[in-house]
Amino acid sequence: MYRFLDIVISFVALFFLWPLLLIVCLIGCFDTGSPVFLQKRVGKNQKLFTLIKFRTMKPDTASVATHLASSSSITKFGHFLRKSKVDELPQLINVLFGSMSLVGPRPCLFNQEELIAERQSRGVFDVLPGITGLSQINQIDMSTPKLLAEWDQKMINSMSLRNYFTYIVATGLGKGAGDRIR
Repeated sequence: MYRFLDIVISFVALFFLWPLLLIVCLIGCFDTGSPVFLQKRVGKNQKLFTLIKFRTMKPDTASVATHLASSSSITKFGHFLRKSKVDELPQLINVLFGSMSLVGPRPCLFNQEELIAERQSRGVFDVLPGITGLSQINQIDMSTPKLLAEWDQKMINSMSLRNYFTYIVATGLGKGAGDRIR
């Protein structure tokens, strides 16, 4: 059921938001020269997939977890994209093609060993990673691996249709601040 909802919602959102995505791409070309950011992330069953986002940091920024990156790496336009969460919209493509869900644990980098171990022990990799979820709307990010994995497990164990929509609506209304930046 959730997969069906993921497909319908992401398709409809992409259909209506494509003009915004195009505008962000054009502005991003002037901002960084490379508006789309692709990064390998750990997905369901620990399989790597390519996450798609709008670039918010300078292209020469090291590929590390957001909480380890310097705030000086974020461009002015990138600050706007992060604050508005528009930088996450290209992940709807990941959802449409099945590497992500709208709701699930945020996908981590392959080198976040502590978080991966915590998630393995709690069965978090048994589900698709998501754009939003319980941790995100409660401002728990990857800088606290054990806590994040605990909340991911809590979300998975309590997932319901009501919670699925609650997390999406809360994110759409601006709840949660995204990953911290140094």
